Amino acid sequence: MKRCDMKLKELLENRVLPDIEDALDEIFQEIAQNKEATMAQSEEREQLHEMREDFQSVLKDIENRELDKEECAELYSEISAMIEELEEDE
Repeated sequence: MKRCDMKLKELLENRVLPDIEDALDEIFQEIAQNKEATMAQSEEREQLHEMREDFQSVLKDIENRELDKEECAELYSEISAMIEELEEDE
């Protein structure tokens, strides 16, 4: 079994961050079509930017070996559960 940090890194790089980028692209397309951002779009865009920054920070922590095993396992579990919930809602 892979180390937790490598599993978390793969999950973030191959699933989470691309999904965030796709969601941001959709918001920007909607804004471009309407020539104006709604309050909800602005808030969602801001939240997605913050999430992206947080996950990129986690990747830096992994790279610098600053993420302990417990935190890694907790993050991996929470992110996996979040993904499962989103897939069930689709």
